[in-house]
Amino acid sequence: MVRQRVRIRFCKQGDLRLIGHRDLMRCFERMARRAGLPLAMSQGFHPKPRMTFPLALAVGIEGTNEVMELELTESLSAEEVTGRLRSQTPPGLTIRSVEVLPQGGKKAEVRSVCYQMPIPSPCRDGLPEKIDQLLARASHPVQRPNRTTPFDLRPLLQELALREGVLSMRLRTGRQQSARPSEVLEALGLAAVELQGAHLRRTAVEIDA
Repeated sequence: MVRQRVRIRFCKQGDLRLIGHRDLMRCFERMARRAGLPLAMSQGFHPKPRMTFPLALAVGIEGTNEVMELELTESLSAEEVTGRLRSQTPPGLTIRSVEVLPQGGKKAEVRSVCYQMPIPSPCRDGLPEKIDQLLARASHPVQRPNRTTPFDLRPLLQELALREGVLSMRLRTGRQQSARPSEVLEALGLAAVELQGAHLRRTAVEIDA
């Protein structure tokens, strides 16, 4: 059986940002089936399409350059897969690109992610100083509810800046630990900023492949 793996870059925006990861997976499965793509299936009593998302996107966050991988049982060109999928995308989901991966290549592993958030004017007072203070710290312990010991946020925070009212951050990810953008917002005293109408946007998923 032919086993072709393709990497898809896509956007998840608008009202679609409010659906969860499982719903997004079902959405992609329905799209692929309606597009007539020959999906490879897992083994067992409940076979499922062989698709992976290297890093799930939390509910409420837009993604402008997300990544997922899909396995097919026929060899199709990137242009063919792109055209078929684009004909079936719902509002809020855009197929940016499709790449056919070489046989035997490893699956994508995320090394860092980038986020942006427009900060309302009243919340910007003193924010540049808070950013400088956070970046100047050697460590910043964070206690998560499901952990018995805190972890250090600071080594995972690679970039942090406020430019023209937009907060940008780059966070390192890994198999052992990954930072959450909400934890950076809390460290800056911005935990409640979303209540004022702002929302996060993930602008890049940077992978090792």
